[in-house]
Amino acid sequence: MPIILDKVSHIYGEDTTMPVRALDNVSLVLPDGQFIGLIGHTGSGKSTLVQHLNGLMKATSGAIYFNGEDIDSDGFDRKMLRARVGLVFQYPEHQLFETDVFSDVCFGPKNLGLSKKEIDLRAYEALKLVGLEDDYFYQSPFDLSGGQKRRVAIAGVLAMKPDVLILDEPTAGLDPRGRDEILDQIARLKQETGITVVLVSHSMDDVAKYVDRIIVMNKGRVLYDDEPKEVFKRYRELEAVGLAAPQVTYIMKALREKGYDVSDEATTIGEAREEIKNYFARLVAARKERQGAEDA
Repeated sequence: MPIILDKVSHIYGEDTTMPVRALDNVSLVLPDGQFIGLIGHTGSGKSTLVQHLNGLMKATSGAIYFNGEDIDSDGFDRKMLRARVGLVFQYPEHQLFETDVFSDVCFGPKNLGLSKKEIDLRAYEALKLVGLEDDYFYQSPFDLSGGQKRRVAIAGVLAMKPDVLILDEPTAGLDPRGRDEILDQIARLKQETGITVVLVSHSMDDVAKYVDRIIVMNKGRVLYDDEPKEVFKRYRELEAVGLAAPQVTYIMKALREKGYDVSDEATTIGEAREEIKNYFARLVAARKERQGAEDA
């Protein structure tokens, strides 16, 4: 069930003397099954955009379609939309409020009018999907670590069985280990369920590692929309709007400028490692070839 944005604009304070155009004529297609990275500096329109995708905010102009239906049309089922397009906010405390973890994850399915058996089953499956151990199920969510709270918030959305999972800065404030655990878990979820994932992030390294497609926002508009390698080739343009390429890309460019025959298009540590390994393999092979020629 793709989401289509057709010339969507949003203006804060439209009827005031100081209106702010947060989205400006945005047109996008978010097809089923993609892992999409949404990046941009603070104030670029990222958070405003994702809150339009499940109807939390209404477009000032333009239209948004889910499964072919205009979400702002009379009679459109917004409750269904928010069950199918799940949004996890940057700060999980904003989505946690029950006395224990299991009850919190049950909240969404309960509002769908499901049987208790189905509600409990969905909550259990969702908590297992995010890798939370049974020992935490009946603890207060507010006693958990930051990373565990993120898992509970994600589970609460997954229990609704959405087609689209939107994550607004899901690793903000986490240490490197916690960040990797959360993103690896999301990547596994994507692989196992085929769900569409929209990842809003300030980390170019995380985006490069996980996503299939990057949408770059700037001043409420789509600046770039392409595969990660194609976007990060434009690192100078990204720098001009307050962004950057992944750190490893700068390292590879520096090596190339020093005369090492390596590709400077690597965007992940794995790609850089393979490129450097191949470079040394070529050196060894060339050295052996020269040695053989000298011996002959």
